[in-house]
Amino acid sequence: MACDEPAALSGIFTRQNSSSTGSLDFEPDADYKFVESLEERYKCAYCHLVLHNPHQTGCGHRFCQQCILALRELNAVPTCPVDKETIKMHEVFKDNCCKREVLNLHVFCKNFPDCNSKVILGRYQEHLQQCLFESMQCTNDGCGDRILRKDLKEHLSQHCKFREERCQYCNTYVVLINIKNHEKNDCPDYPVPCLQNCSQIILKKEIEKHHAVCPEAEVDCPYKQYGCHVKVKRGKLAEHENSALREHMLQILDKNSRLEERISDLYKSLECKEIKIQQLADAIKKCEKEFRQYTQLFGNNSNLMVSTQALASHLDKSARLESQVKQLIQMANQQQSKLDLRPLFDTIETVKQKIALMETYDQRLVVLEDQSSKHDLQINIHKAQLNKNEERFKLLEGTCYNGKLIWKITDYKKKKREAVEGRVLSIASQPFYTSRCGYRLCARAYLNGDGSGKGTHISLYFVVMRGEFDSLLLWPFKQKVTLMLLDQSGKKNHIVEVFRADPNSSSFKRPDGEMNIASGCPRFVPHTVLESTKNTYIRDDTLFLKVVVDLTDLEEL
Repeated sequence: MACDEPAALSGIFTRQNSSSTGSLDFEPDADYKFVESLEERYKCAYCHLVLHNPHQTGCGHRFCQQCILALRELNAVPTCPVDKETIKMHEVFKDNCCKREVLNLHVFCKNFPDCNSKVILGRYQEHLQQCLFESMQCTNDGCGDRILRKDLKEHLSQHCKFREERCQYCNTYVVLINIKNHEKNDCPDYPVPCLQNCSQIILKKEIEKHHAVCPEAEVDCPYKQYGCHVKVKRGKLAEHENSALREHMLQILDKNSRLEERISDLYKSLECKEIKIQQLADAIKKCEKEFRQYTQLFGNNSNLMVSTQALASHLDKSARLESQVKQLIQMANQQQSKLDLRPLFDTIETVKQKIALMETYDQRLVVLEDQSSKHDLQINIHKAQLNKNEERFKLLEGTCYNGKLIWKITDYKKKKREAVEGRVLSIASQPFYTSRCGYRLCARAYLNGDGSGKGTHISLYFVVMRGEFDSLLLWPFKQKVTLMLLDQSGKKNHIVEVFRADPNSSSFKRPDGEMNIASGCPRFVPHTVLESTKNTYIRDDTLFLKVVVDLTDLEEL
């Protein structure tokens, strides 16, 4: 395949002796166990391992692609290690005939004897992706366990300590090893016992509300202001009021008696002050009368000034006394108003009515809370159904039915970083169809590569999915498939790979599960080419992939 060659080879090896071998490939440095002994003609003349991307020199010997490049880098004039002949680079060509034979050699699975499968070398990596005895990393964050593929599903659902489980109280998904801590500290619906040691179990979020009505909570007696300082549990408050009714009434009468005595004393004090005020008023009138007499008798006499001053002093004193008397009257009236018992009895009656009303409200609240819980449950069910419908509508809006898929991959750097870190190894496109009732297909991309392209290339695969009309279609799937990386400069320098579905491959049979094993190009495009600033395959951290299925000779239902 064109995408399997480094860019530097395009100007060195220009000839090849047969067509491309499709999407078959294998890891060059792995230890393979061949079913039959490996013939010398399939071994590299330099590294003596099985030939990987074989190239033949003018002297007739075969080398791995990397080995022939290594010879060229070691010596300005490379020589063949077998016959010491000078290797002329313009005579070197890619031996696709030998490559096809190598890729079809049968090897044992590396997990032999647990797995007794024999596969061709070109399908070896594809086999490992479905081998039940292949060791795999647990996909849950934080879990470092490696498990055989056949046991992975059971491990993820039953044994992994880092799997997410639904909290039995609030339905939130929590990592299993943290679920106890979540229940005790964070779960608002976790049931806890009442701190007042009542028999009720209350949701943590309702604990404060419960304490306001808890029958075991200690409260003051309502008659505390009359002298009852007993603290009693709320549930026994009515019993206390009934049993201590006589004492409460005596306390109220005692306080009322003391208040009446104080009022009587104030009335007596007020009467005395009123008599004194009257006496002062009479004295003032007498002084005024004497003053008028002195004025008439003495006229302009010089002694008048002295008498006038004495009288003025006496009048000032009388005015001050009159002011004090008025203040005393005002204070007496205020105290009389404060000690009036009628507002007190009105307040007591109002409090009793409020208590009775609150007891009625408590009963109604219990019924309303039960109804509210039922309504919340129904609302959550409707919300979940609406979310499912919305996802389905979005999927239907973007679905193509003409055998073509334009796949827009945004946030390329972020998604590649997630692939490098092993968090999200691959991403899948939305499904597309060859027609309204045709094959259901999708694409899968490994941004950090897969198999022989891991860490250096983007791997792009074609996937056949289970569809609604599979029973009416012809199987296996045999159409030609074109994979493309679109150039965003407008110059149409697209990277294109074409292959025809292999009818003998399990990737193109009728799907038994949700989808078949992916098939395609593990070395679709090198990262160096994709991310080069000289190219315009990525713009605004976005790239476009295109998949086209050849619909020729495909009958439409």
